[in-house]
Amino acid sequence: METKDILKNLREKHNLTQEQMAKQVMVTRQAVSRWETGETQPNTDTLKLLSRKFNVSINSLLGSPCLLICQCCGMPLNEDSIISREPDGSYNEDYCKWCYTDGKFIYKSKDSLIDFLINNMPNPDEKSDDERRSLFERQLSQLKHWK
Repeated sequence: METKDILKNLREKHNLTQEQMAKQVMVTRQAVSRWETGETQPNTDTLKLLSRKFNVSINSLLGSPCLLICQCCGMPLNEDSIISREPDGSYNEDYCKWCYTDGKFIYKSKDSLIDFLINNMPNPDEKSDDERRSLFERQLSQLKHWK
């Protein structure tokens, strides 16, 4: 779905007129109309405000143009419900809610995350813990949080 359709659906879902939505995000009714026709898109600050006001991630507002991946554990963030939040309630689209909660990281070190993964992730190939540790180490080292 395109951003224009997402924004219109969001407005209608909340039973808002274009004027009412415009007031909530401090723009003109004409700006909302242009978003809904696809003529323009909200700027970054307005997307952040829309995200907070309507409890939806910016990635979702933009039609999920990119696959988000937790930059701590590598888990795909394909649903808003698993994306972490900041203490003010805004989305932090870099992390899942299991790695980052209330402004704090859950895993204090890469080793503590690897220990968790070894103990909780399936091991269908029956690799040794050392092999799995090495594999997780290589994968996690590619993520922003562990670089």
